[in-house]
Amino acid sequence: MPFSSADLAAIGLTLRLAGTTMVLLLVLCTPLAWWLAHTPSRWRGPVSAVVALPLVLPPTVIGFYLLVTLGPHGPVGQFTQSLGLGTLPFTFWGLVVGSLIYSLPFAVQPLQHAFESIGTRPLEAAATLGAGPIDRFFTVALPLARPGFITAAILSFAHTVGEFGVVLMLGGNIPGVTRVVSVQIYDHVEALEYAQAHWLAGGMVIFSFLVLLGLNLTRHRASMVS
Repeated sequence: MPFSSADLAAIGLTLRLAGTTMVLLLVLCTPLAWWLAHTPSRWRGPVSAVVALPLVLPPTVIGFYLLVTLGPHGPVGQFTQSLGLGTLPFTFWGLVVGSLIYSLPFAVQPLQHAFESIGTRPLEAAATLGAGPIDRFFTVALPLARPGFITAAILSFAHTVGEFGVVLMLGGNIPGVTRVVSVQIYDHVEALEYAQAHWLAGGMVIFSFLVLLGLNLTRHRASMVS
């Protein structure tokens, strides 16, 4: 069998992490992307820059500051401890927090572009028919932004699957808890287990190719419909 039980556990944990992160990002980033697409506020530029920071910051930098912030002496860590929840580093939910921040721009930017491409005319037409702001958002904006949601879901899921620096800094290497596929590959290489590393790394290559292929097909179909 090409995959060991440890490999399968890492794959399962990675898929669970990516799925959880994807769903949370779509929920949390939709209002943020809508605000960025329509606000005239002077804070739009700084907020957009903060959202895009994970694109340029080294993952280890993000992981380090999250480790400090979420740790026992950090503000978030002290807050979670006061609630009796312990600390988030070296737990699955700590990885989720790191993944949310690390993959943030891969969800916000496609949604923002989708909302911006709708324009104001469909929303104004719905308003003349008596639709309120919330009704216009759910019945007009969301259906028209569907390609953006698909793109955001695919990119945030795939980007989370490929994490390494953030998860290693924030979660360490705990089997069944924080050891994801990228860390498992690293372990195989350190142990000179190149055959096992090839299976996992090759699977990541195929997965990445299929993700990009699916994304291109989705964009092509969306352009044909529009």
